[in-house]
Amino acid sequence: MTTTTATTKMRGRGAAAIGAALLFLATASLGAHANTDSNDVTALNVFYTTMNHPPQLKNWVSQNGDPCGQLWQGITCSGSRVTAINLPGMSLNGTLGYNMNLLTALVQLDMSNNYLGGSDIPYNLPPNLEKLNLAGNHFTGTTPYSISQMVALKDLNLAHNQLSTISDMFNQLTNLTTMDISFNTFSGNIPQSFNSITSLKTLYLQNNQFSGTIDVLANLPLTDLNVANNQFTGWVPDKLKKIRSLQTTGNSFSNGPAPPPPPATNPTPTPTPTPQRPALPSSNDNNGPSNSGSKHSKLQGGAIAGIVICLLVLGAMFAFFVIKRKSWKLSRGQDPEQKEPLSPLASGFKQMKSIKIISTTGKDQFQKTVSMSLKPPTKIDLHKSFDENDLTPKSVTRKISLSSIKIPAYTVADLQIATGSFSADHFISEGSFGRVFRAQFNDQKVLAVKKINFSAFPGHPSDLFIELVANISRLNHPNLAELVGYCSEHGQCLLAYEFYQNGSLCDLLNLVDDQSKPLSWNSRVKIALGSARALEYLHETCSPSVIHKNFKSSNILLDNELNPHLSDSGYGDLIPNQEFQESEENSGYRAPEIAMSGQYSLKSDVYSFGVVMLELLTGRKPFDRSRPRSEQSLVRWAAPQLHDIDALDQMVDPALQGLYHSKSLSRFADAIALCVQAEPEFRPPMSEVVQSLVRLVQRANMTRMSSSESYTRRDGESGDYAV
Repeated sequence: MTTTTATTKMRGRGAAAIGAALLFLATASLGAHANTDSNDVTALNVFYTTMNHPPQLKNWVSQNGDPCGQLWQGITCSGSRVTAINLPGMSLNGTLGYNMNLLTALVQLDMSNNYLGGSDIPYNLPPNLEKLNLAGNHFTGTTPYSISQMVALKDLNLAHNQLSTISDMFNQLTNLTTMDISFNTFSGNIPQSFNSITSLKTLYLQNNQFSGTIDVLANLPLTDLNVANNQFTGWVPDKLKKIRSLQTTGNSFSNGPAPPPPPATNPTPTPTPTPQRPALPSSNDNNGPSNSGSKHSKLQGGAIAGIVICLLVLGAMFAFFVIKRKSWKLSRGQDPEQKEPLSPLASGFKQMKSIKIISTTGKDQFQKTVSMSLKPPTKIDLHKSFDENDLTPKSVTRKISLSSIKIPAYTVADLQIATGSFSADHFISEGSFGRVFRAQFNDQKVLAVKKINFSAFPGHPSDLFIELVANISRLNHPNLAELVGYCSEHGQCLLAYEFYQNGSLCDLLNLVDDQSKPLSWNSRVKIALGSARALEYLHETCSPSVIHKNFKSSNILLDNELNPHLSDSGYGDLIPNQEFQESEENSGYRAPEIAMSGQYSLKSDVYSFGVVMLELLTGRKPFDRSRPRSEQSLVRWAAPQLHDIDALDQMVDPALQGLYHSKSLSRFADAIALCVQAEPEFRPPMSEVVQSLVRLVQRANMTRMSSSESYTRRDGESGDYAV
């Protein structure tokens, strides 16, 4: 009995010991997991997955784990937060994680000299970085807008990639001391916001395709500057010549001192105070050099001051009567620029021509008088509206040589044969700038020919048309409709574009044929992303930026693989802002500020893009009088419901039949909500919109890789996950 009791007690103590050990291990395990912040763990799990699970990274895992407690290779922690990731030269591929912004304590990220990229740098980078080094990888596209928010950033290195676009986003980076973006394919002018980087000591821009001048760098505290092997012109500012380490070879800089400012412009102010002119002393200056001749000096100063005042008064009176006379003529329906001889002063202000365009729609004809800027896009600031006081030399009309246009010229006879003399059988559509016809050539090549009516233009319409052709032919992006030829003879103005078999997005969304297959959710996301890339190119790659002004679903053309191609790009500067405002078709795309100011901008394009995304989401038209009054305006009806998941589910295009992933739908709606905000300053730049759509696709791809689940449609039919 005693032996049995002792044995039982021993067994009980053994079981208790084992239990305590297991409890200790469990507690230790929980404690280890608790060593790292959960958001940091999530971000690094995703990062490991997007790098394709590299085996060379010791202790890394794709689910859970403890980066700080388990000493993940390259990870540095402070307490429970990850503060640094240093993995240079590890032969890593894939890309950065899409949720790196969760790493809010990260101050250093060094992924240099790997094989990451093959696509854009993800937008959601850690927000509080002090050092970012992605040099020596394969990143392409644009610099992510999130860098502009890294106010603590001191060291930025994006060298030796294939980046092509750098946004004007450096206004807040006042702590940046070193920046290396060399050996990429950046082009255009140096962003103007570079002059805000007031702590910048070292700047490497070499081996890119930058052009223009480097004057924006003149007042920076640089000690090391390399701009070699670009396409810079002008002069090297004298302040930059004093830099200890300066390299400027491989450009087209002019030798010798820079020329003085032109008489029509004010010279750049300098910190040195301007000395007082002795000939014009102040009347209350008691510290003159002597009293001798003071009366004469005062009289001379008073006389000159009187003359200046008289001139100012006369000038003001002249300007007042000119403005009043112009207003009086306008009120009587007269054009003050017609049938009036121009004085030398007035001729300096005349930079626009009044042009009458006759458009024909069916049997109705209407005539409009518009103003067309004759300035080429390479000289136009498309952010600004026309200013009659702009007297800069760049506003002078310039004729463009035919030899500068690289696309082929067709004859009228060729295009008449190909279009059946522009017959109704070949008619495709009529847009804001002319009618479009299908052209079938003998070699089976098919083009879309746009017939623009310049017949009512005064002067030399052919010159205006050649300038238009030259400007459009400079635009080059896979998501823009490609201009492949033109015709300018016998008074005809014709543009030949690639023909896109699937027509416009508007037509595809509004098909009434029951046998036609509706657009899938994946295709809609694909179309949105491609269209966003087209606008991003126009806004952030073209220099100066190009405002489309007419972004809508009928101008998004789809090829056989449903890749989008934006049409009517480069036309916006032909006609004034008010031209589109009376059209009900365009009213649904028009940003609120246009109704008040009449001015289009980059942000009004962003708004129009958000409306097209709403069309993709709902299958509805932007403005539909056939619906109840509260639902006629798509934005007014949909915007308040975009963050309500239940309401959102009811808004989706019924043609999708529930074949979409709810999270993808919600993220798509989030992007729309940002784009269609009433205040233009709160709308994101197109590069940010592109990044959000890229992340949407990346997350969907990860979902498909990591899960074999399927969802069930409302009708009970199962299917695979969609984007």
